[in-house]
Amino acid sequence: MPREEPTGLERFINGVLPENPVYRQLLGMCPTLAVTNAMKPALTMAAATAFVLICANVLVSLIRGSLRPHLRILVFTLTIATFVTVADRFLAAYVYEMSKELGPYVPLIIVNCLIISRCEICASKQKVGVAAADAVGMSLGFAVALASIATVREILGSGTWLGLRALPASWPGWGIMVLPPGAFLTLGLLLGAAEWATRARASTGLWKTVRMLWSWRH
Repeated sequence: MPREEPTGLERFINGVLPENPVYRQLLGMCPTLAVTNAMKPALTMAAATAFVLICANVLVSLIRGSLRPHLRILVFTLTIATFVTVADRFLAAYVYEMSKELGPYVPLIIVNCLIISRCEICASKQKVGVAAADAVGMSLGFAVALASIATVREILGSGTWLGLRALPASWPGWGIMVLPPGAFLTLGLLLGAAEWATRARASTGLWKTVRMLWSWRH
């Protein structure tokens, strides 16, 4: 029997934590490392990526019956590029300072493996509702990852969070945290924490199962 495809709810839940694009799949590393020195650029990038991912997933799902195997990657890329252009021009028109701060990283969403992979894995094979739920879940998971990294870096590096003072003015500020080495350091520590939490949860579940079987036998 062919394996059943996950439902929309399952796709949504998986995208947030179990299959988090950053902490579990290691996708979208370029913006994850480049724009997380503060919360505002991180959230702006997460919003732009979410717009592109949701729109691309929905459109690809709508035309999935017309896709040809040898042209599908080209169609995915053109679809994504269209929505990236919309997002980039919107930011330049209405949030110009943030657009300048993000620089080339918004146009680089075109080659974000997260979006192409969701088009290939889900949108090209499932209905619009499921594709949309998948995109929303993955977008939320991506936003959670960027926000968590940016929170650590901005608080330790600048003593602020979303531009507001979070630590006393006497806090010296760890300059390394807002520089590229701080991005790698923070990502590595949070990846380690995520892996530890996953293993701890698995071992706890196994221990509960063993205890249940032992009590059943006796």
